[in-house]
Amino acid sequence: MNIRDRYKDEVIPALRERFGYKNVNQVPRITKVVVNIGIGEGSRDAKLIDMAVNDLTTLSGQKPVVTKAKKSISNFKLREGMPVGCMVTLRGQRMYDFLTKLINVAIPRIWDFRGVSPRAFDGRGNYTLGIKEQVIFPEIDLDKVERVMGMNITINTTAGNDEEGHELLRLLGMPFRAN
Repeated sequence: MNIRDRYKDEVIPALRERFGYKNVNQVPRITKVVVNIGIGEGSRDAKLIDMAVNDLTTLSGQKPVVTKAKKSISNFKLREGMPVGCMVTLRGQRMYDFLTKLINVAIPRIWDFRGVSPRAFDGRGNYTLGIKEQVIFPEIDLDKVERVMGMNITINTTAGNDEEGHELLRLLGMPFRAN
């Protein structure tokens, strides 16, 4: 089932009952998903940045922005303005498509998976998930991967606190680890 349909049919009534929202607009929802790939060696090898951009474009269906260093750090041989990664912000239907793929296909493909951490909330209901390798997504061709790269996925919600954000994501199907 698509995340957007599940949200409308199941999640809104469940959250209204659990937290006592009087208005539908009070119910927390997902506003955006930000996917970020950081490449430390990207400043020395432009090919790595191109690979990350291609992978992120394939995953998200949207062209990512190349992120650049804000400061020069001599110990890392890094100068201000050098490329260090790429990121993409997903909203609307692309966001829901990506979340559906992440929750239903990619996360279950993680080797020795026991659930995602329920402690990765920021205090305002937003959740950040770190993935160690991009090959868990079915669109990434394993034969073409030259270097395994990790990524951070941040899910921004309108929830006021972590409890509401956790319940929203749990009802959408995010497989949280039992503590």
